[in-house]
Amino acid sequence: MKPRRLAQWEIVTDILAVAGILAVAFAAGKYIAVQKAALEETSAAGMFEGHADVGTVLHAGSVEYDAAKGTYTIAASGENMWAGKDAFHFAWKQASGDVTLAADISFLGKGVNEHRKAVLMVRQSLDANSPYVDVALHGSGLTSLQYREERGAATHEIQANVSAPKRLRIVKRGAYFSMWLADENGKFQLASGSTRIALKEPFYVGIGVCSHDDKVVEKAVFSNMDLKTEPTRAAGESTLYSTLEVISVASTDRRVVYIAPERFEAPNWMPDGKTLLFSRNGRIEKTPVTGGAPQVLDTGFATRCNNDHLISPDGMQLGISDNSQEEHKSLVYIVPIAGGTPRRITQKSPSYLHGWSPDGKTLAFVGERNGEFDIYTIPAAGGEEMQLTTAKGLDDGPEYTRDGKYIYFNSERTGHMQIWRMRADGSGQEQVTFGEENDWFPHISPNGEWMVFLTYDKSVSGHPENKDVMLRLMSLKDKKITMLAKLFGGQGTINVPSWSPDGSQFAFVSYQLAPKEP
Repeated sequence: MKPRRLAQWEIVTDILAVAGILAVAFAAGKYIAVQKAALEETSAAGMFEGHADVGTVLHAGSVEYDAAKGTYTIAASGENMWAGKDAFHFAWKQASGDVTLAADISFLGKGVNEHRKAVLMVRQSLDANSPYVDVALHGSGLTSLQYREERGAATHEIQANVSAPKRLRIVKRGAYFSMWLADENGKFQLASGSTRIALKEPFYVGIGVCSHDDKVVEKAVFSNMDLKTEPTRAAGESTLYSTLEVISVASTDRRVVYIAPERFEAPNWMPDGKTLLFSRNGRIEKTPVTGGAPQVLDTGFATRCNNDHLISPDGMQLGISDNSQEEHKSLVYIVPIAGGTPRRITQKSPSYLHGWSPDGKTLAFVGERNGEFDIYTIPAAGGEEMQLTTAKGLDDGPEYTRDGKYIYFNSERTGHMQIWRMRADGSGQEQVTFGEENDWFPHISPNGEWMVFLTYDKSVSGHPENKDVMLRLMSLKDKKITMLAKLFGGQGTINVPSWSPDGSQFAFVSYQLAPKEP
């Protein structure tokens, strides 16, 4: 039988049908390939949903996941993770609520730059200039809680007083972030003050590496990973931690000096710049600025010292406020800086010491007399007290300027707490801050150019402990105010003067309420 000759339109139809079949097959194959690649990438990222370079890098990064060992090896370049934008490789997953991420971290190879970084990170987005908080292990061993509070803002850090830890942990509780490092026994210890940054949910949590040299690729291994996420916890049983810190006024970077799982308060800075004093459990203690075990000072019978204490301008004497005598109301005493028997200064109580004139001759204190808290002065050698303020409401925190001409203080005479100043004899009282917040405890820098003070929200009355507060800095030349730190604190944070002698740093105490382990 002679085969039928196909019409031209039939040939075209057959060709199109075959092409369609091939296209479907190709598409199916491509889909399978894409799915296979996605599965391979998911497998390579282990517990993470994805990984990518953040910011501009010269060499693309990678993640190798060893399921048998449970390790993640990240290779990355990147110029830095600092300032207003980052460049690094990041393995991530999205999360909400509270987060705890822990890992052992080790670098591979000697490294080129000592500031190559391996990090545990919580980040708002994958943009290079995103807000974030991380615990960063540097190649040099330096370990810090780094953070960028707002999109494109400068990065800051809280340096730990522990170097080259093997195991690290970042903790997010609500808007507060903290750094925990394992000791030689593998037990985690709090290693930083906290910082407060409100991230929108969901955010990104994960691990990353930056070579700190865009021409170089560095590797770090993350092992024994432990990631926990849960809804934001309600307030429950917790442990209070106090952290003695110093902050650089120029950079606003912070460094941990000493941490303890109990309350201590109110650091003073010794004139030699080497030692800090603070109060704890009714005693005055001292510790090196570089860190170390605190030592209790001998204050004789004064064993109920509160957080109002001062060092004399010449560094030879210590002024204290103590509740151990008579009706257990605060009285002002002076003891030798090396310790000894207290010499009583104020005869009336309660009296709380805050200021010492630069010539060493006069003390400024707050006294409650006839139901009103006002500011008084009294000779350091002893004598009659002189009242300087008479306004209704609380006047507190008097402190001399270094030239002795003015006393700065805080007063609620306007209806809420603001900073004021007056001449040393009490004349010329004038308001210094005018915001809606409540401002406390002005401390003037040694050069007289700056004032650090504590700020509560406008809804907070008094100066209670355990509140969201800010440390703020005012230029006394143009009255411009900048924010140094957002922290959990209040009472005990900066009750007394604590500028470094050179005026470059400031000491304070921050607090944390860490949930007790179940």
